[in-house]
This record gives sequence, C-alpha cells and structure tokens, in this order.
Amino acid sequence: MSHFCCSQQPKFDGVSDGYRRVLWIVIGINLTMFVVELTAGGLAGSQALQADALDFLGDSLTYGLSLFVIGMSLRARANAALFKGVTLGLMGLWIFGSTAYEVLVLRVPDAPVMGAIGALALIANLICVFLLMRYRDGDANVRSVWLCSRNDAIGNVAVMGAGAAVFMTGTAWPDLIVAALMAALFTWSALQIIRQALEERRESVQTVAAE
Repeated sequence: MSHFCCSQQPKFDGVSDGYRRVLWIVIGINLTMFVVELTAGGLAGSQALQADALDFLGDSLTYGLSLFVIGMSLRARANAALFKGVTLGLMGLWIFGSTAYEVLVLRVPDAPVMGAIGALALIANLICVFLLMRYRDGDANVRSVWLCSRNDAIGNVAVMGAGAAVFMTGTAWPDLIVAALMAALFTWSALQIIRQALEERRESVQTVAAE
C-alpha cells in the first residue's frame, strides 16, 4: 500500500452509501456466525472455535462503531480506530490467557465439528472479504474493518487445519496452538491500527493548528 501513502490523494474516509450498505451486510454475517461458532465451540470443547466466535462478536461491534463515525472529523475517526485497535489487542491477550488455562485442563475437542464449523465460517468470511476488497485502502477507521475481515478468513483456515490435526493426533495441542497463533495475529493487527490511528490524530491536530 506504499503507493497509497506516497500519493497526495486523501484516504477514503467511508463516506459512501455503497460502503455503508456493505458494512450492514457484514455486520449481519458476523453476528450470525458469532452465535453459530460460540454454540458449536462450547459443544465441541474447541478453544479455537470459541476464540473465533469472540472475534466475530468483536468485529460486529467495531463495524457498528465504524458506521457511527463515518462523516465525522478526522480526529473522531482516528479516536474510533484507536479504540478498535486497543480492543483488538485486549482480545488477543484474553485468548492468550484462556489458551494457557486450557493447557492445564486439556480436553480433546471434537475434530469433525471443528472442521465443519470452520468451513462454514470461512465461507462467511470470504464473502465479507470480497465485499470489502475495494475498500481495503483507506483511513485507520476503514482499514481496521479490512484487517479484521482478513484476520477472520485466516483464522478460519487455521481452525480447519487444527481440526484435521486434532483428528490425526488425538490431542488438544493443535487446537491450543492455533488459538495462540490467532491471538498473536489479533495483537499484530491491533498494533497496525493503533499506529495509523495515532498518526491520523497527530495529522488532525496539525491541521487545526494550521487553521
């Protein structure tokens, strides 16, 4: 995305009826999959599925925040992105902690359920990624939506892989490793969002000072 950063054109700020419609569709998909994965993860005893379900819920809330701040000042949008980045980072820390707990009470998850629900979640997230593809370059608020959707798709592939590994090994370790890797991905994305949001906040302050 270096070409975008080097250009003099302003970053897309989400002010578009088409973008708003896409966000509403993506929110509906994420809320539905949150309920499905949380239920299936509990029944299957899968930490990876439950971690992914939490991500669906977090995405739904942050996408709603993205909708709310569209059209507001750069500072307001940057603050919203900063909040989303911090929230995503906390989610990663929560997954790290819960994964450590599961290590102490190892219970082999239901591999077939993990694979089936992981495949369903992957389809849902690929639809979201396809819808958001054209909006992946934008300000911190817009970009955070893209990063969350991309992480979801990666996470679903990882959950399916964990399900296969659990089936072959008969242990819970693959599920726990995937949950930890997903947490690391969330944390890295959070740092990217926070960095861009802070830059845009500084930009907004400089703009106000110049006026």
